[in-house]
Amino acid sequence: MATFFNEFFGVTADQVDDYGAFNISLINDLPLFIDPFLLFNSSKPEYQKLHGEILRYMIFLRDKVAAEKINPDLVKAWFMFPEVKQNWLGFSLHGNGGSGLGKDFAEALIKNLGSLFADFGQEKITKSSHIEKVCLVRSGVGRDMISDFTTNLLKDFICSYTEKFAVANIDPGLRRQLPVNKAVFNYETENWERRNYDLPWAGDFVLLTPKDMLTRDENWINRSDMIRDFESIPVAIPDAELRGQVFNYFQSMMVRLSDRPITQRDKDEAAVRTIMQFPELVDYYIKNKENSGDEARDISSEKVNETKRAFETQVKELQLALAEQTTFYKTGKSTYEEAHQRLAYLKDVIENKGGHRIFYHKGVAVQRESDLQIIFRFVWFGSPPMLEQKPMMAGDPSITKSPGVRRTRR
Repeated sequence: MATFFNEFFGVTADQVDDYGAFNISLINDLPLFIDPFLLFNSSKPEYQKLHGEILRYMIFLRDKVAAEKINPDLVKAWFMFPEVKQNWLGFSLHGNGGSGLGKDFAEALIKNLGSLFADFGQEKITKSSHIEKVCLVRSGVGRDMISDFTTNLLKDFICSYTEKFAVANIDPGLRRQLPVNKAVFNYETENWERRNYDLPWAGDFVLLTPKDMLTRDENWINRSDMIRDFESIPVAIPDAELRGQVFNYFQSMMVRLSDRPITQRDKDEAAVRTIMQFPELVDYYIKNKENSGDEARDISSEKVNETKRAFETQVKELQLALAEQTTFYKTGKSTYEEAHQRLAYLKDVIENKGGHRIFYHKGVAVQRESDLQIIFRFVWFGSPPMLEQKPMMAGDPSITKSPGVRRTRR
């Protein structure tokens, strides 16, 4: 079975890369996601427009909540979305299934719209609004939810972006014209509408995502940074009186704990309490992030390149070594004996034939167990392009019958 998008659809990896898209795998999600800040900070007018459309939808929701014009049916229609699993990006450890945006996300968003988002479009401290605010004060809304929400709001762009590449490069027999639900929001009828696209097809439609929208680990604007770097936030406050009040409140939290050694957890709790007392600190934190936007772009680009190296370049090298030096890919994987034989080949290549290099970069070993699991799945279920006779379907039984694992929030 082919491992990567280009192998499934008969194009070169360079064609995908030159188009600006990430060469995803159709075996497993890759640990990347869209960071909305990269749209805001982009020099591309198209990306800035996309960020503006995200904010427009947030303002629409905010106004409906403020006017008390929502009910359970509208909450489901406007606030709840399935995961866009067809981009094969995210945090699933097996396959590409995720839980999407359900009731918990909807409730958290509604709760925040009346407070944190009250000045959406009329900010006095930051340059712009940012949907990441929803995860800054209240825990429980993580990067996976922000990513899923952003991807849903960008669905028409992503489908059109993929369609353009597919029509120009992919054989018509490997594409399908099909409707995609909740692609465009109609502000006149206040309904999500479907649109038809000509997309790559492998048991389901497949979507490409531009690399310069993607990051890994955390959004540039995130709760962990805000809390851990809390003491640098008040420094940016020009109002000396407010700055003094913030420092005094934070120090009063610390004094109450002076009878014992103060831990990082104590500092984090004091920071959260201070932010809840002075919610404008959230905007000052975001302002600091806006002012260092170029760093966000550079760091995200580095993370995307590192992901490509670990999960594509080096996986292909290990696959090639297994194909050339063993009969790994000529051995079945459905019986106990076949699995043991394959594992023996894999062990030999890793320990004796240089395959261990895939697990190191600049002398540093792979740090995440989840990364090792994904690499293993690519090697086990995929194969080098030279062994492929024809593009395979993503619905291959050896893949779809693997037990699903829900996304975890980290």
